[in-house]
Amino acid sequence: KPVRKKDLGMIAASYGNVYVGQVSIGANPAQTIKAFIEAESYRGPSLILAYSHCIAQGIEMGSGMSHQKDVVRSGLWPLYRYDPRLSHDGGKPFQLDSRKPNMPFKELAASEGRFAMLARAKPEQAAKLFDLAQKDIDDQWHYYEQMAGIAREVAENTGAKS
Repeated sequence: KPVRKKDLGMIAASYGNVYVGQVSIGANPAQTIKAFIEAESYRGPSLILAYSHCIAQGIEMGSGMSHQKDVVRSGLWPLYRYDPRLSHDGGKPFQLDSRKPNMPFKELAASEGRFAMLARAKPEQAAKLFDLAQKDIDDQWHYYEQMAGIAREVAENTGAKS
């Protein structure tokens, strides 16, 4: 579809008092465990958004865990934690746990039957939608970098303006 998906994690984080973790056990088991431990210890509402592959995606289910790595590598499902306890005294409550995406969305899409069917049936429309999806991923990633303070830290360390 041509519109960005809702960012449920950031909607919850916007309340300022909700612990949020976005995880993928196949991509980063340690980050997943850390998010669960932090969520459990938080004295307030906690939300964990966990990526789960599904047979309806048209992937080989035996390779689901490695597919989760690709979903994270593409930036479609970035890993992060938002812990309101860290917002005091100049702390950074938003922790971006993923590396910058290094796999184009169209490469991920080609590996999933649901997207490959569209590309075969309507290649021009698929190309437009894949480009829109990549732009959304890039824009969302930039927003997450800002939330995590990464852009500011890079600029301070290199003398560049963000």
